[in-house]
Amino acid sequence: MEGELKVPEHVAIILDGNGRWAKSKGMPRNYGHIQGAKAVENMCETAWNRGIKYLTVYAFSTENWSRPDDEVEALMGILRNYLKTCIKRARKNNMCVRVLGDKSRLAPDIQKSVEELEEISRDYTGLHFQVAINYGSRDEILRTINKIYADMESGRIEKGKVTNELLTSYLDTAGIPDPDLLIRTSGEQRLSNFLLWQLAYAEFYFTQVHWPDFDGRELEKAIEAYNKRERRYGGI
Repeated sequence: MEGELKVPEHVAIILDGNGRWAKSKGMPRNYGHIQGAKAVENMCETAWNRGIKYLTVYAFSTENWSRPDDEVEALMGILRNYLKTCIKRARKNNMCVRVLGDKSRLAPDIQKSVEELEEISRDYTGLHFQVAINYGSRDEILRTINKIYADMESGRIEKGKVTNELLTSYLDTAGIPDPDLLIRTSGEQRLSNFLLWQLAYAEFYFTQVHWPDFDGRELEKAIEAYNKRERRYGGI
């Protein structure tokens, strides 16, 4: 049956349940985040081997800054280490990486690592991997509107009607096809301000499995569920 399954071109994942997974094992929340980062690395390879061309993960939202200071600090430490590892993996696996979200709030050293990672991997032709950091879809749409307005005022683009194509070209995901499948782990069934524009026609798959335990077998279950959906657009 595996060979008969249609593989979605673009899969987006809301990485949920790191803290609950750690708690279930009697470990601190930060241990769950560390294991969650390792699961992301494994999923990149798994997704590419399965035929997925684009993978987008929700790593840190604009709302996550409201978490306890020690947890945010730990997450930023994990992010620093992850970005260094990601540069090596991108080179090794020919992986093109883009960071979505407002990078201006990130620490200068993290911004520098992000810039280096994106520049190094820009022309790689393997998996296109997008990681959302300090990302919120409402924030993205507001930033997009303000950028369009500024470019109209400066004469860079003609004033007039804003089209779907124009707005899309200003989003953080410009040039990337919309997700075909959204996966959310750990049992929650909401979008949490993630890719609201881009997920308009995506299929949704929710699983009780916590993110650190989400592996190739779980991805296969999501692909099987995706294949059982009758894909329709525009309510037809």
